[in-house]
Amino acid sequence: MIVDDHGIVRHGLARSIQQQEDMEVVGQAMDGHAAVQLARELSPNVVLMDVSMPDLNGIEATREIVRELPGTRVIALSMHSAKRYVREMFRAGASGYLLKDCEFDELVQTIRLIAEGQTYISPSISQIVVESYMRSSSDDKDSAFSVLTQREREVLQLMAEGNSTKQIAMRLFISPKTVEARRLRIMNKLDIDNVALLTKYAIQEGLTPPEP
Repeated sequence: MIVDDHGIVRHGLARSIQQQEDMEVVGQAMDGHAAVQLARELSPNVVLMDVSMPDLNGIEATREIVRELPGTRVIALSMHSAKRYVREMFRAGASGYLLKDCEFDELVQTIRLIAEGQTYISPSISQIVVESYMRSSSDDKDSAFSVLTQREREVLQLMAEGNSTKQIAMRLFISPKTVEARRLRIMNKLDIDNVALLTKYAIQEGLTPPEP
């Protein structure tokens, strides 16, 4: 299954992967929410997951898919090589991490390895992973993934993407009062009292993609 918010990327990958005799693309999704729902329906062996997507990012989607479908393996396919993205994807349960500028042959071989139960890290980011596990930095403790709950992160992402309280409530199937309560907790936890700074924080933490 291929998950990416850019249609041209999804369709291009699907066409190329379909040409492999031992592979079949069973579905495509354009955001994290759609990815989780589609994974529930299809139970794919492997998911190619973009990290930065609107509505629900790839980190949160990976966490939900791996929790609900232990037999499904996730490969992050991202333009981001920053330590925070790599670290949080593996913490969410990803089995591999590739950069989008990798060769197609590397992608195909990675899919095969992951499907067989192995793990894979692109050589270009392997040092990032090693350094991340060798030392525990103070910024890890201040990460949005440590400070905020999953629901608070979802609310923050939707806030940063310009959704109103009513829109957030409808998307998350909760009441507007619950949204307001979570917004207040987020601001208190982060000590941030305006939307512009919250948006900047969400982008820096990888919760939402920056404006193109």
